[in-house]
Amino acid sequence: MVEAATVPSHHIEIQVPFWFWELYHAVIIIFILIDLLAGVRRKHAMTYKEAGAWSALWIAVGLAWGIFVYWFTGPEKGLDALGLYYAAFLVEKALSMDNLFVFAIIFSYFSVPLRVQPIVLYVGIITAIILRATFIAGGLWLIEQFHWTVYIFGAVLIYSGYKLLRAGEVKVDPSRNPVVRMARRFFPIADYYDGAKFIVRSKQSGKLLFTPLILTLLAIETSDVIFAFDSVPAVIAITMNFFLAYTSNISAILGLRALYFLIAITMFRFKYVGPALAGILVFLGIKLLATQFITIPLWLSISIVFTVLGAGIILSIIRKEVKKEIEG
Repeated sequence: MVEAATVPSHHIEIQVPFWFWELYHAVIIIFILIDLLAGVRRKHAMTYKEAGAWSALWIAVGLAWGIFVYWFTGPEKGLDALGLYYAAFLVEKALSMDNLFVFAIIFSYFSVPLRVQPIVLYVGIITAIILRATFIAGGLWLIEQFHWTVYIFGAVLIYSGYKLLRAGEVKVDPSRNPVVRMARRFFPIADYYDGAKFIVRSKQSGKLLFTPLILTLLAIETSDVIFAFDSVPAVIAITMNFFLAYTSNISAILGLRALYFLIAITMFRFKYVGPALAGILVFLGIKLLATQFITIPLWLSISIVFTVLGAGIILSIIRKEVKKEIEG
């Protein structure tokens, strides 16, 4: 039994056996469990060295996946598929890094202990995987059934780029999150944490209460939905092949726990990556609209993504503006 990916973009056909999808998701579950067990067994908060090592490992895993991309595509179109995969992986990883700053602000707002944060992060990562799979499949289905939705995706990308460019510093106010406000109104919330517990029993009344961790989780989950709306159109604009779009997203999401702690410990941030990402999103939006009328060479699209994002990172390093969050 063979499952063919829908590939109206760049004429790349990828035949993926059904058994491989089962094997792939089994491996992904194993990776998540390894990451989970490593976090649970650790008796201390993750150190800078540990966070850096785990982040490097998961990035290496994402890059190594390119071997399977080339294998399934074949030598004729393998390099094209590889370029699309790496471009999508790079953009999604960069977007994920920017989103992690929002997570850091949410954790700070709710004063979540550092050792407890992984529990919420694990749930957020699993939710992100489910959301990305659903949104990518749904987005490609919409484009296939209603071609005019391409213009909506293009407009969303251009607006997302504009919004990111105007945002500047990350400004998030969890207290204004409608889901959090509703939970505070209807849920009995304790004013303290009890380890990683979401529910505790009041010592005074004996009633069951939610800890502030439930509010943190709701804020993270709401953010996951918003992030999916931003990132999924971006990967679809790079490639409409489900195999490439989905696997690049999952590869970018894996290891977010370690990457988060690397950011939380150092609060490092490449200042010019935000504007670079904004430019890429606007370009991808225009590309999605323009390709309905003209053909944009594959090499040109990939080159722009790598060049603009790479320039943002290099410029941040050269101008020594990597630790903006601390050194202001």
